[in-house]
Amino acid sequence: MKTYSMKASEIAKDWLVVDAAGVPLGRLATRVATFLRGKHKPTFQPNLDMGDNVVVINAKDVKLTGLKLERKVYLHHTGWMSGQRATPLKTMLRNHPDRVIAKAVWGMMPKTKLGRRQLTHLRVYAGAEHPHQAQQPKTVELA
Repeated sequence: MKTYSMKASEIAKDWLVVDAAGVPLGRLATRVATFLRGKHKPTFQPNLDMGDNVVVINAKDVKLTGLKLERKVYLHHTGWMSGQRATPLKTMLRNHPDRVIAKAVWGMMPKTKLGRRQLTHLRVYAGAEHPHQAQQPKTVELA
């Protein structure tokens, strides 16, 4: 009996739509990361890009538990001296709700070339409308 190993040409990618309304941010991020990596498939191999294309809608309605809305801060550095900037989660959620979910999912992905390539299959939209109807995506219920 031989062990079968899939080839990249045999991988079938689906399109999934995930509704973020009322779902806690961490749970949403772990499930989306699982879909992006392909770990929900029985043929999962960690060295291949087996994940699906994931469309997250209603990012502005994601649920935040505890005191995250007041205390969580996103940091980045401009590259200049004293260039560290802090953006509170409340401001980020108001101005760029898609980035909040993208950063949460990025934290759950492997920090490798494959992880960066898999993250390009994520699309996040603040509202309920998205331009990917032509791909006939399947709706995934998380709650």
